[in-house]
Amino acid sequence: MNDQFDPDTLAIRAGIERSQFNEHSEALYLTSSFVFENAAKAAARFSGEEEGNVYARFTNPTVTAMQTRLAALEGAEACVATASGMSAILSLAMALLQAGDHVVASNGLFGATQQLFGNILSKFGIDTSFVPATDLDAYRAAVRPRTRLFFVETPSNPLTEVVDIAGVAAIAHAADAILAVDNCFCSPVLQRPLELGADVVVHSATKYLDGQGRVLGGAVAGRKAITDEVLKFLRTAGPTLSPFNAWIILKGLETLRIRMEAQSANALALARWLEQQPGVVRVYYPGLPSHPQHALAMRQQKSGGAIVSFEVEGGREAAWRVVDATRMISITANLGDTKTTITHPATTTHGRITPEARAAAGIGEGLLRVAVGLESIEDLKADLERGLRG
Repeated sequence: MNDQFDPDTLAIRAGIERSQFNEHSEALYLTSSFVFENAAKAAARFSGEEEGNVYARFTNPTVTAMQTRLAALEGAEACVATASGMSAILSLAMALLQAGDHVVASNGLFGATQQLFGNILSKFGIDTSFVPATDLDAYRAAVRPRTRLFFVETPSNPLTEVVDIAGVAAIAHAADAILAVDNCFCSPVLQRPLELGADVVVHSATKYLDGQGRVLGGAVAGRKAITDEVLKFLRTAGPTLSPFNAWIILKGLETLRIRMEAQSANALALARWLEQQPGVVRVYYPGLPSHPQHALAMRQQKSGGAIVSFEVEGGREAAWRVVDATRMISITANLGDTKTTITHPATTTHGRITPEARAAAGIGEGLLRVAVGLESIEDLKADLERGLRG
């Protein structure tokens, strides 16, 4: 189906396999196991000699449909769904790395991702070098003989730094390493990293793929040789996406493009407005000409996305005043929702990393991140203006 239809059609039709009841909407299979016709069939399924469902920890028709649809949208050979975005990153790392291996990662990563690479994987003898997200020379200089994985997030969280995917891919491949891109902020609607040279894409499906803040989910999509290794880990360790959550994400994918385009348009309007507000020191948004990687972003992405970060004068006190003055915007660290959210990264999403790491990543006390939703842009401006006025 992938070669025959437009992505808009794939977002709605890919992965559908109807049961004997010939249902129109995708079926939700709430079962922990599957029955076999005989002992030989059971043996063939368990050994992998015959394709089919075995046990819902690693095979389920609803989850398979979601995996097939997301793979089609990313232009990937295959996809493995996981219980959350962080479990997707963990599964990828555990599938590909072993003690003594080395990772090169951009320093503009989500706080939990930094914790995973910097503190948790290091307990198992896997070392990570964090480099400036936009400095190709730094990626090149960080390579070691045991470098196996490059991991980047673009645009980054929360400063929306844009990584040159093709540039980093060339460096990774020259080192005989794999490039993984966290595509959470853009989704395949706005950015397709595999077409730019990445080997694998990871997602927190909790964000834009669901789009309405209902469920947790994650995914790893890319070359089948990679996803097969991830599936081996998932089959044993079990960070599995539930069928219900997969079904919700399937329905979310149907409206992904419409939502992303509308939220991105809102975000651009809000970013332009914020640049004109007294007390706002700087606005971080790839769609603005003032963004340092604006030209690169416009080559890699279809738009600037729906995340706007901005720094206010007066540090934490002023930033918290903006947050606390909101009456409509949700004060929460989640993003990708149709409802606009606001958070103070230094004390929430990046609160567990060291002050030194926050400083290296450029996350100051006056920084705020807004994940722009689908509300009226005038209402969003009014809600933020209340706190910006002091």
